[in-house]
Amino acid sequence: MATSFSASSLLRTKPRLSSSSYLFTFLAFILFSALILNTHDFLFIFRPHHDKPHPNTVLFSKPDDELTQSNTVPNEEKTEEERVCDLFNGRWVRDELTRPLYEESECPYIQPQLTCQEHGRPDKEYRRLRWQPHGCDLPKFNASLMLETLRGKRMMFIGDSLNRGQYVSLICLLHHLIPEHAKSMETFDSLTVFTAKEYNATIEFYWAPFLLESNSDNAVIHRVTDRIVRKGSINKHGRYWKGADILVFNTYLWWVTGSKMKILLGSFKDEVKEIVELPTEEAYRMAMKSMLRWVRMNIDPNKTKVFFTSMSPSHGKSIEWGGQEGGNCYNETTPIEDPSYWGSDSLKSIMQVIGEEFRKSKVPITFLNITQLSNYRKDAHTSIYKKQWNPLTPEQLANPASYSDCIHWCLPGLQDTWNELLFAKLFYP
Repeated sequence: MATSFSASSLLRTKPRLSSSSYLFTFLAFILFSALILNTHDFLFIFRPHHDKPHPNTVLFSKPDDELTQSNTVPNEEKTEEERVCDLFNGRWVRDELTRPLYEESECPYIQPQLTCQEHGRPDKEYRRLRWQPHGCDLPKFNASLMLETLRGKRMMFIGDSLNRGQYVSLICLLHHLIPEHAKSMETFDSLTVFTAKEYNATIEFYWAPFLLESNSDNAVIHRVTDRIVRKGSINKHGRYWKGADILVFNTYLWWVTGSKMKILLGSFKDEVKEIVELPTEEAYRMAMKSMLRWVRMNIDPNKTKVFFTSMSPSHGKSIEWGGQEGGNCYNETTPIEDPSYWGSDSLKSIMQVIGEEFRKSKVPITFLNITQLSNYRKDAHTSIYKKQWNPLTPEQLANPASYSDCIHWCLPGLQDTWNELLFAKLFYP
């Protein structure tokens, strides 16, 4: 401090003051010092404490470029600790002691599209990387605490196959604590339910790639090229989400068609269908508005935690990170080290839409900004090491990059980190 005397020494120089005079003099000194020094150390005493945002509310007010870099809470709304510790801003480090968090062979719930070691991937370094935020450490995932928290509750992931990958990752992180006879997984059309019987808990995944009703809603047969989304139709799926205690939404990949999105204004049952075309960003905005409206009308924020996972990046153009033209994630075994890297497959305009719409939300939603940290992981995709549902042609076999999957992620791997971040935000908001 700039002054060399204390409040107590000042009071001792006035021995004949009454008790009320003592108090008045002490308060006057504090106010005088605050005005002179203009420090928060004094002023916080008089600041009301009821104007802090809900701990799970994520506020958006950064410009586009900053939205891509880290968690999107503006600095002026952050505490001192939060300004130092941004869990979404950091680097990948090699960690042989704690990685992987489980073995692929020990988790029977991983789909064959994600079991890279089983399908011949020769390297294992992608499994040994740990996310290290700048200025702090990511809390260690505690499976026991997670299961106890889920006791008597429903947790549901809602979205596309990327969200399903995160869902399966979470089950792989938890299931080893549950006896074989006390756990099960069943699928009912669009709904997959993992049950931990001794905990009376379920972890569920609901297939809804657009969140709204679409012609891609069949959980098995949904690879349609002419995608159509029905406006204002979130309740068709939303009725299955009611009553969940933790909701984790995602939607992005299916909106990126390379052209305008077709939006159905009526019903899929109409003989003559009224369809309009919207730019990707406006169609996506329509979905965000519907999701936020559904949350506001159907969720009690005192009982249900709501999360939204940002876009999962793909790595289809190796020239963007200094590789060969025409290449992609195939044969990539190390992450991108350029901290400013942002692939063209991750549309910043979509991040801007999310920011604009979430800023208006009156219901607390925690934003899991996994995009930047996942952008570095060109090495973590399934590539060619997955179950191939159709026989490969001689031309494909001669050029593995031509059938390499640079969208989905090997398990164990990157998506385990997404769940570590989810855990951190759930227990340390």
